[in-house]
Amino acid sequence: MKATMSSFLSLLSVVLLFVPPILTALETETSLTKDYYQKTCPDFGKIVRETVTTKQSQQPTTAAGTLRLFFHDCFLEGCDASVLIATNTFNKAERDDDLNESLPGDAFDIVTRIKTALELSCPGVVSCADILAQSTRDLVTMIGGPFYEVKLGRKDGFESKAHKVKGNIPLANHTVQDMMSIFQKNGFTLREMVALSGGHTVGFSHCKEFSSRIFGPQTDPELDAKFAGVLKNLCKDYQVNKTMAAFLDPVTPGKFDNMYFKNLRRGLGLLASDHILFKDKSTRPFVELYANNQTVFFEDFARAMEKLGTVGVKGDKDGEVRRRCDHFNKLNV
Repeated sequence: MKATMSSFLSLLSVVLLFVPPILTALETETSLTKDYYQKTCPDFGKIVRETVTTKQSQQPTTAAGTLRLFFHDCFLEGCDASVLIATNTFNKAERDDDLNESLPGDAFDIVTRIKTALELSCPGVVSCADILAQSTRDLVTMIGGPFYEVKLGRKDGFESKAHKVKGNIPLANHTVQDMMSIFQKNGFTLREMVALSGGHTVGFSHCKEFSSRIFGPQTDPELDAKFAGVLKNLCKDYQVNKTMAAFLDPVTPGKFDNMYFKNLRRGLGLLASDHILFKDKSTRPFVELYANNQTVFFEDFARAMEKLGTVGVKGDKDGEVRRRCDHFNKLNV
């Protein structure tokens, strides 16, 4: 018996030596590193930093818009810059789906500016997906948010389909369960979902997204009455002027802090999907935690953003480095 067992173990060890390291190969193919452009584009970080600094000073809504663009990109097809692709005769792209129509032009513009500068410095090297990831982090820190590590090496995807957007992006009227189903399929926990929702501490939302709370049969009684009055006056002509919008955080709209969570406790959550985080018993403890402790919120947000940046990352075999961020290098029909 001992001889038989010894022979079996010897055979097993030989077999294992020749089993291809599948997991290691997959990890290597799409592996991201901090110093990915150290040799091929050493000025990458400097160019991104200088460009976002100029843009944010010119247009203070750039940071919030870019954060939102990054999220919308990563939650459909992964972080592969598919949201940047422009529609052509043969294909309606993600950015032109109804759910993405309000994505801010400033966010697309900052990526274009950075790409232009990088193509002059190190042509054909830096992907649009990496530009969006790095610029988002730099902009978040510029407005007071936490610093987090951005690993690089993403490739730009080959597909961008508008019809795939629905069901992959949280909506303003979603329940916690609705939102969690989307976050969960991207690998996020309930706590991480609430932390990432804290990105609503900056930015704005168009009136149509919350109109039912103020212009329904009755004003949502859980919305602060004074706040509801301000919103009604602001949005009274929203069906004619579709650009009308309100800050998601009416107290410190341009600063990345934990005021968003404090606002939820006071009935100042703009969207129904914001307010539900405080109302639902499963997410309320996290709202309370972040409202009481900004340090914990920043730590959780930073970790969740690092994780977000790795969702669906494309490697050399299923991606490219686009020459222009709004077009594939080859026409995809």
